[in-house]
Amino acid sequence: MPPSSAPAGWKLLWADEFNTDGRPDPKNWKFENGFQRNNELQWYQPDNARCENGLLVIEARKEQRPNPNYQTGNTTWKTSRPTIEYTSSSLNTNGLHAWQYGRFEMRGRINTSSGLWPAFWTLGVAGEWPANGEIDIMEFYKGKILANVASGTAKRYTAKWDSETKPVTDFSADWASQFHVWRMDWDAQAIRLYVDDQLLNETLLTNTINQDGTGINPMMQPHYLLLNLALGGDNGGPLNDTAFPNRYEVDYVRVYQR
Repeated sequence: MPPSSAPAGWKLLWADEFNTDGRPDPKNWKFENGFQRNNELQWYQPDNARCENGLLVIEARKEQRPNPNYQTGNTTWKTSRPTIEYTSSSLNTNGLHAWQYGRFEMRGRINTSSGLWPAFWTLGVAGEWPANGEIDIMEFYKGKILANVASGTAKRYTAKWDSETKPVTDFSADWASQFHVWRMDWDAQAIRLYVDDQLLNETLLTNTINQDGTGINPMMQPHYLLLNLALGGDNGGPLNDTAFPNRYEVDYVRVYQR
């Protein structure tokens, strides 16, 4: 889809339309590598992301090879697996682009097969998780889409979540075969998360102050963007008979401000 004029009252600050075939633009995106989080099955690598026909394609593959970080006898999940069974990609704008407040949009198509966990989300630039703040503009697993906002608690690495879910069965039977627009409208008062203009979650920023005694509100700092396709892990569920390779397709990502 070509760049559109900005919605009334908004100015387009940044966008990636993915119109140049090949690797994603390195001026916009960095990659995560290896096993990262949530006991997920996939090994992240840049090779699984490409631009073609105006889309960013994040491809999950079933492919087996040795885990270069394997350590015999080690019980840590990242190093206790002797083999990599699946690969995928995770892209982010950390250190390249970050914004405080605005309208963030992604038009994409997600596969809703068992065990897949695609996401479009943000993290705050300062602080460790979750005290830096996390906003899940789009997340899918176990038959439902999620719209989440997380901030810190008094316990390290433990988040306070404001989460809303919606089963994909609430939509039309061909919903997963279509492209949809996920959006965040974020200002100094609230974060509002939408799919196709339907409000899924509203979180007031008076409720996102970290509960660690610092008084820091992680939603009052710049955030960077992430796009990834995870598999299984703590939330993704079993893959069952899900077919591979599998695709998460992104038409564009755009950021506006008033």
